[in-house]
Amino acid sequence: MTKVLITGGTGLVGEHLQKVFLAEGYKVVILSRTNKKSEIENLSYAHWNVPHQKIDVAAVCSADHIIHLAGTNIGEGRWTQKQKKSIVDSRVDTAAFIFKTLKENKHQVKTFISASGADCYGVKTTSLVHKESDDFGTDFLADVCQKWEKAAENFVELGIRTVYLRTGLVCATSGSALQKMATPIRMGFGSALGTGKQIMSLIHIEDLCNLYLHALKSDRVQGAYNAVSVNSTNLQVTKQMASILHRPLFMPKVPAFVLNNLFGEMATILLEGSAVDNTKIKSTGFSFKHQDLKTILENTI
Repeated sequence: MTKVLITGGTGLVGEHLQKVFLAEGYKVVILSRTNKKSEIENLSYAHWNVPHQKIDVAAVCSADHIIHLAGTNIGEGRWTQKQKKSIVDSRVDTAAFIFKTLKENKHQVKTFISASGADCYGVKTTSLVHKESDDFGTDFLADVCQKWEKAAENFVELGIRTVYLRTGLVCATSGSALQKMATPIRMGFGSALGTGKQIMSLIHIEDLCNLYLHALKSDRVQGAYNAVSVNSTNLQVTKQMASILHRPLFMPKVPAFVLNNLFGEMATILLEGSAVDNTKIKSTGFSFKHQDLKTILENTI
């Protein structure tokens, strides 16, 4: 039975992804910082502790494919220097530790698929629709993505097919940023943020999971791909959510200075955003199921 090892397997994407792979007949191993036991058939846990350089070598080296989702949530708390370091290290150091483990031991890993961010081009709203061939941006999140992908790129050295999925805002029925956005709208005082013109690049959790499955199965998928199905604006998303929830939308936009005071530098993810093109992944034979804003929101809020 083909074995898939997942880091960050208990997060939003990981929890959905493990179910998809189990349904497809894969054996799934979750690399976890805590010792866990599973009662689900073909699902197991393996322990690792990156700071102490401890890892279940057998679990890692016996995997056929590795999916790297581990990483501190960029939306958790202000971006202090300590938090910024955690955001970078939780992605880069974890990948480096797996790479070191495979390099120093006999293994059978064929594919390494790493999450990345659609913010890699820079969180600045312009008229550009970014393709994978475009340069990285120069802000913090772009730097995070560049270091994230650079760490994953090392696996090519081991003859492992490597893929980076530059993911936009993941939309799911629970646990996603979309739920936080919907709360004030449900209560009748929702509003757009800043100018409302900033781009929000979205992907439905079902499409993202299917995209990981497609990347794992298809040998022609290699390198970076934009994992986004819809580019919309904050105002368009807010209005569509209000319409679906049958709530009025009469409050004025939340001024940028209010968000900056509340969240500091982290407010950039609320006030800015860039559009991305998904032609490259579709050229590999992948089809998005949820391809318009209304469909995505109706299925997730």
